[in-house]
Amino acid sequence: MRHEIVMPQMGESITTGTITKWHKNVGDKIELDETLLEISTDKVESEIPSPIGGTIVEILFKEGDTVDVQKLIAVIEDDPAAVGGSKPAAKSAAAPAPAAAAPAATSTGSGERHEIVMPQMGESITTGTITKWTKKVGDKIDVDETLLEISTDKVESEIPSPYAGTILELRFKEGDTVDVQTVIAVVGEAGATASPKAAAQPAQTQQATVKTATPVAAAAPAQSHDEGDRFYTPLVKAMAKEAGVPLSELANLTGTGAAGRVNRADFEAYIAGGRKSKGQAAPAATTSTASKASAPSAPASFTPAFAKGERVEIVPMTNIRKTIAKNMQASKLTSPHVNSIDEIDMTNLVKFREGFKKQFEKEEGFSLTYTHFILYAIVQALKEFPIVNSSVDGDNIVYKKDINLGCAVAVPVQGLVVPVIKGADNLNLRGLARALDVLVTKAKNKKLTMEDMSGGTYTFTNNGSFGILIATPVILQPQVGIFCVGTIAKRPVVTKDDAIAIRQMMYATHTYDHRVIDGDVGSKFLRHVVNTLQTMDPAGLF
Repeated sequence: MRHEIVMPQMGESITTGTITKWHKNVGDKIELDETLLEISTDKVESEIPSPIGGTIVEILFKEGDTVDVQKLIAVIEDDPAAVGGSKPAAKSAAAPAPAAAAPAATSTGSGERHEIVMPQMGESITTGTITKWTKKVGDKIDVDETLLEISTDKVESEIPSPYAGTILELRFKEGDTVDVQTVIAVVGEAGATASPKAAAQPAQTQQATVKTATPVAAAAPAQSHDEGDRFYTPLVKAMAKEAGVPLSELANLTGTGAAGRVNRADFEAYIAGGRKSKGQAAPAATTSTASKASAPSAPASFTPAFAKGERVEIVPMTNIRKTIAKNMQASKLTSPHVNSIDEIDMTNLVKFREGFKKQFEKEEGFSLTYTHFILYAIVQALKEFPIVNSSVDGDNIVYKKDINLGCAVAVPVQGLVVPVIKGADNLNLRGLARALDVLVTKAKNKKLTMEDMSGGTYTFTNNGSFGILIATPVILQPQVGIFCVGTIAKRPVVTKDDAIAIRQMMYATHTYDHRVIDGDVGSKFLRHVVNTLQTMDPAGLF
């Protein structure tokens, strides 16, 4: 029986994953739970085990490719008799217009053909620029031998070939910027048939395909056109369908992508800017000077604030920093952020932990931290205020019946990841501590799975470990809130009986989406967490 393996979702709001390494090749045997591949996103790197034992009969993407979640990436056959030495099915190439074949791909045989697409090199990246082809049509190439070099605003990378064979087609030339998931080359066996589509334009003459928005672009195989021959990427079309926006409504929208195409950021800004219905473009979607000035998504270019001859140092952003900037801006454009801040007297908890931590570590094998108490208090508040455990879907509020608590974990080199404690509302304090310890250990060992990273309904982050008093975090979409605490520090405090005492104090911030959570609810939620931490009997929770 054939079993299809799809790209897993590695975290809430993550829509793609990059294949960093295949541990198996086509024809290899694999056991249940044996590592099949490694996947990387902006949030996590993880080894993905095989859910079935059998033989690898198809691998549809190569190392370096970025693939949409739930998209088929491999096929495993668990019946040895069915494998029988047969080769994996080849992808068929569309050929809408007959034309002369390229010189190196004129064979009329029926050999296999493997299409190679422009990989997505990071979340929110919609195009890639071909900086160098290391092979030309007619050249032989081996598995894992470099085929081309790609550059984006996030990364520059050498892309290896996942197949051995002959280069049958190179559909774009060096310097072209191509939409992700567009077929850029075809590798085949000796005797394979060339695609008439690619032969219509030699590889070195296809600049118009990606540099113009005229009907000439119809040769780009992974695109489709709609009203007025305007081109939209599959991603934009899917987003428009989900948002209920007809493509005709985007006709006047000025795109910032390749050849003026509307990309993901353009569409999100259009929605956030207050689109008009019935095909009328919102102010951000018109081409007039006045309308462009009001567009929230594309800030006008500006001259750096330094004078000619002034002593300055200009350092370009790293690719990672560019990606973070885009993601944070997208969240701010989506959710109007409000912050409620309060302080919590942690003195009783500090005293309890100091007296109990050695016993706890002996019983559980890991340290008892203040995070465990805070997570418990957050869960109690989420039960009391279910709207904070929700998401926004157009004009609807989606109340989540399960509390899946994300907890930000700082991992050296890799950065910040947010694994999720599933069913946190069904766990006591010790259960929360155990669940968090498992996730933290997996994160540090790069063993987090798609299940560990997905489905979060609310997030907690701790800046106190860095010695910070107060922070105002950014909401992790599509959630509507995030809770942040600072460091615990001794401060003089005026008590209820007007005495001055030294207490262990901690600031806490509740950041929430003002579209659905008003200041009244947002502040009451925070006070609920504060009261729980200040009045709980910690000994009774173990």
